Amino acid sequence: MFGIDHSLKVFLYGQPCDMRKGFNGLYGLVQNAMQMNPLCGYLFVFISGDRSKLKILHWEQDGLVLYSKRLEKGTFKRPSAGINTPNSELSQDELFMILRGIDFEKTKKRKRFLSQKSVD
Repeated sequence: MFGIDHSLKVFLYGQPCDMRKGFNGLYGLVQNAMQMNPLCGYLFVFISGDRSKLKILHWEQDGLVLYSKRLEKGTFKRPSAGINTPNSELSQDELFMILRGIDFEKTKKRKRFLSQKSVD
């Protein structure tokens, strides 16, 4: 996607967001509404009320990064699970599908073998 670590967690803000908010406004939402630490390094995803705009707030080693996307046509699919909670965790695959316009709630993921990492 944008060169992020596969172990990085993704959290979606549960309510429609005012997209006029910038770094400070979204930082405040993460801290106060989502009750999380904005400096933890996770990805925090915000979707507008009309679902045509999306922002991602991310803390890197030395500062905040704000990714923004505005659709010219169509809407982002907001997951229905967790819609009444302050935040919900997404997989990176789910975030990718939201960004690409794929309705992941209607898709079916096939079983795969996942090896366990050895602990040394």
